[in-house]
Amino acid sequence: MSTIKADVRRYIEENFLLGAGAVSPSDDDSFLEHQVLDSTGFLELVAHLEETYGFKIGDDEMVPENLDSLNAIEAFVQRKQQGVV
Repeated sequence: MSTIKADVRRYIEENFLLGAGAVSPSDDDSFLEHQVLDSTGFLELVAHLEETYGFKIGDDEMVPENLDSLNAIEAFVQRKQQGVV
C-alpha cells in the first residue's frame, strides 16, 4: 500500500470511523456510497490533504473523481505533486 493511501486510510479511521463495528473502506470504495464521509467530512479531508502534502485544492478540484476513494485520492495527490493538475 502506498504511503498516501496509508495516511488517508489512517486519517479516515481515526476521524470518521467510530465504534467497534466500523469497517475501513477498500481502496476503490466510494466514501459517499458507503457513507464514510459527509460534506463536512470532505472539507476536513481536503484540509488534511492540503496540510499534509503542502498544496492547495481548488474548488473545481473538489469533485468525486479526485476525492471519493483511496485510489482517487492517491492519483490526485500524485498529480498535484507532479504539477499535472
